[in-house]
Amino acid sequence: MKTFCGRANPTTGALDWVEESEEYDYHQEIARSCYADMLHDHDRNEKYYQGIRAAVARVKARGEKAIILDIGTGTGLLSMMALTAGADFCYAVEVFKPMAEAAQCIVEKNGFADRIKIINKHSTDVTVGPDGDMPTKANILITELFDTELIGEGALPSYEHAHQNLVQENCEAVPHRATVYAQLVESELLWSWAQLQPVDVEDVHLVPLPAVGRCAGAHSVCDIQLSQVSPDSFTPLGPLCTMFSVDFSKPVSSAFHSFSSQFVARSGGRAQVVLSWWDLDMDPSGSIVCTMAPSWTYQQPQMAPWRDHWMQSVYFLPEEKTVKEGDELSLTVCHDDYSLWYSLQSPSKQTETIPSRPCCTCQAHLVWNRPRFGELNDRHRNESFIRALRSVLREDSVCLSVSDGSLLPVFAHKLGAKKVFSLENSRLSKQVIQQVLEANRADGAVELLETRPEHLTSNDVGGEQISVLIGEPYFSTSLLPWHSLYFWYCRTALAGLLQPDATILPCSATLHMAAVEFQDLWRIRAPCGTCEGFDVTAMDQMVQESLDFRESREAEPHPLWEYPCRALTDAAAVMAFDFKQCLPQQPISSQGTLPLIRVGRCHGVVLWMEYNLTSDITVSSGLIRPISEQGDCEWVRHRRQGVYFFRSPWESSGEGRAEVTYSFTFEPTSGDIKMDFSVASL
Repeated sequence: MKTFCGRANPTTGALDWVEESEEYDYHQEIARSCYADMLHDHDRNEKYYQGIRAAVARVKARGEKAIILDIGTGTGLLSMMALTAGADFCYAVEVFKPMAEAAQCIVEKNGFADRIKIINKHSTDVTVGPDGDMPTKANILITELFDTELIGEGALPSYEHAHQNLVQENCEAVPHRATVYAQLVESELLWSWAQLQPVDVEDVHLVPLPAVGRCAGAHSVCDIQLSQVSPDSFTPLGPLCTMFSVDFSKPVSSAFHSFSSQFVARSGGRAQVVLSWWDLDMDPSGSIVCTMAPSWTYQQPQMAPWRDHWMQSVYFLPEEKTVKEGDELSLTVCHDDYSLWYSLQSPSKQTETIPSRPCCTCQAHLVWNRPRFGELNDRHRNESFIRALRSVLREDSVCLSVSDGSLLPVFAHKLGAKKVFSLENSRLSKQVIQQVLEANRADGAVELLETRPEHLTSNDVGGEQISVLIGEPYFSTSLLPWHSLYFWYCRTALAGLLQPDATILPCSATLHMAAVEFQDLWRIRAPCGTCEGFDVTAMDQMVQESLDFRESREAEPHPLWEYPCRALTDAAAVMAFDFKQCLPQQPISSQGTLPLIRVGRCHGVVLWMEYNLTSDITVSSGLIRPISEQGDCEWVRHRRQGVYFFRSPWESSGEGRAEVTYSFTFEPTSGDIKMDFSVASL
């Protein structure tokens, strides 16, 4: 059955009514799931297997049957491990229906259907009794309910309910215990993701919003691959602190709790950021440990397991505090049923007041996400825009800025434009930029307009004709790099308000690509086949069917600074967009080839945009600098790049004997860029 769904188009800005099958969302969710990453995580799987074997052995040593409750079973892997380890029966709970169906196929294919019961419910809806889902309570509790923050997927309420209703008193639990660690650091890089810094470039001086400095910021965790943040990027102010542990074999509470760790500052500096991760002890003795510690904590960093389903967390303190070496400090962590937050105090000033959950009061953290804060604080990028603006602005320039929550209109005013207008996409964004203007005594010089480009009239701009149209371009609705082509649609809609010789900045853009070998990211889309000796091909088949269900395979947005890769081809501009002209009526197409010139396994193609602000000033949403001779890539931290994964990797000999063939078509009516790739030997 087909239905019409309204979807906001991030490139055209229009609301598209799309005819879709009722199964569309189902297949989208399956195709975007990252179960392959977990199944490829051998360290995780092996530690779970060891913990399960030990738990079953302890129960058997007491002369009891081993009855398993596996909450969040996914593919059923942990349940099958339990039976292989000698368990008698397993109740495997999975709330996501497609996964429950896949788990049923997998346990049947592996010969466990008579001893594993798949229960397609949330664990809090599972019942025990003669007519219930489970006739008796389990004596071994196995779970995989964790996220980067440990408790963000509702682990605590699920454990609380399970201990009250589904498992025996003093049951065995795998994992047995979780421990959360934290370290207080100073980091200009990380702090730039939370606070707007002053802009001081030549004769342009901007002060940040005072309200931002007093604001606790967004409450959500910042989860990243902390292994990719160099230790040179931060200064530890104290030791790694053990904040708290949760014993999963005993009743668990989801109520609010706070824990403090006291220490002496090892160095002076600005206390800004807390780095945090957790370990799982799979057995009571703590001899089987699965750690989330970043690679730079290892004596041999290359031995650290890679995983994307569990990363590390960065928490920003409510306010920056200056500490001196030798200061006595108390780091406090609080948690409710789903999230953590941190605060810093001096033990002598510690009161009974419980640190409240962070809440944004300045509105800026609601308008700008963390990468956007980093982008606004990027000095090199700001220098490029200021140089470009200086080269095109005149004393009589009338500017119109089209970007979301941008500082460009403030730059234009500071550089002497006669009049500056700025289109804002929302009232909240308008209010934040108004605060920036007021803080810099420019609130009367820049006029903020809360309207869409196609609705803007000559009256809105005081009868002026626009001589300079500017944009970063940045739009909060953009996911993939080319979604920022919305600037071109805006430029076209505003054509009637522009002077015939109006300057457009950026004047053009190019789509770039390179074929790459990923160090680890390939795992999220790689088929599993067998996992720890179990056949999980049913999962591979389900994901592939969902990928095939879509009309065409799509690129995915990923922040590649967190996911190292090597380019096996040169980088190439594969499509050009001329913003000096209005949007064309006909599609733009481009075809070509790129030879594979480096040895490696080609997993797919990376795509990014570069914007030509002027004829000689360019800003990139992809590479920071050219690809090295060895193929090393350094990516912009503040934008996501597009990644198109090949269905099967291609082995490159590096001698140019194979090439990647590409085909792109930009459809102006839909804003889509349709793409196709193939690899072939020459």
